[in-house]
Amino acid sequence: MSRPTLSDYLHSQSTAAALSELINSLAGVTVAIRDDLAGGALNDILGAAGAENVQGEEQKKLDVIANDRIKTALAALSSVRGIASEEEDEVVAGHPDGEFLVTFDPLDGSSNIDINSMVGTIFSVLGSRAAGAVSEAEFLQPGRQQLAAGYVLYGPSMMLVLTTGNGVAMFTYDPRSGHYLLTEERVKIAPQCQEFAINMSNQRHWHPAMQRYIAELLQGAEGPRGKNYNMRWVAAMVADVHRILCRGGLFCYPWDARKPEQAGKLRLMYEANPMGLLVEQAGGKVCTPDGNILDIQPEHIHQRVPVILGAADEVALCQSYHQQ
Repeated sequence: MSRPTLSDYLHSQSTAAALSELINSLAGVTVAIRDDLAGGALNDILGAAGAENVQGEEQKKLDVIANDRIKTALAALSSVRGIASEEEDEVVAGHPDGEFLVTFDPLDGSSNIDINSMVGTIFSVLGSRAAGAVSEAEFLQPGRQQLAAGYVLYGPSMMLVLTTGNGVAMFTYDPRSGHYLLTEERVKIAPQCQEFAINMSNQRHWHPAMQRYIAELLQGAEGPRGKNYNMRWVAAMVADVHRILCRGGLFCYPWDARKPEQAGKLRLMYEANPMGLLVEQAGGKVCTPDGNILDIQPEHIHQRVPVILGAADEVALCQSYHQQ
């Protein structure tokens, strides 16, 4: 029995034609990015590009290449009014009459490129009814207003994980047919877990509530939680979230006292919001210590937030430590 393609799935979900075209275009460009990654040093695409992005982070060569590929693909669609990318200082205009705004992280976890580890592309689609020149203000919508969100994981197999607001589906790229094929239609995250992901090297810089919460996880069966936990950390949000969608768990990237004026490390518009929608659509929970991430009113496209996401009961408990 043949598996449905991405196009088949979108049709079965009664996804609007223009949105289906956009999602298929994003899926198509990821094949070219995969080929760039597969060549590695043979393609002379490893290492730094010699510049920094708007956040002051060193750009890798593949950050720039992936960003340009996605920009080109989206610019060809009359439905795309504008884009916002981690690698662009400002929003980039598309077609004035377009109905969609697309935000993306072209290559999440790019520090892993030079060690041949997992990376991914994260994207979010918003609607717009504005006229005239595109503006940043149009993009500043709470995450709950996303029309679609997803990521592509470049791993041993290439996978697309997608929501259009009706659950979460996983697709695996079939190089023989050149299509993404449906491999998991109803992804669910269990409410409880025994696995968490966090960068423990930063523990001494976290808020005391987060330090206490993690310390109690580490005490295992002998501590107040009464059970043992495993810890995993890939250093690419896309890979850590993928693991949670596949087998459950918790992911935290908390506030850090070394930059007290900075709310967190991860970006709201093109990391936390799309991943948050996926997790919530799979039955999980996503929040900051103060509330649900998807309800945040963005202030600018590169806004940062602390992130707690994954198994609903565990996320709620972690959040409760900050409210005591």
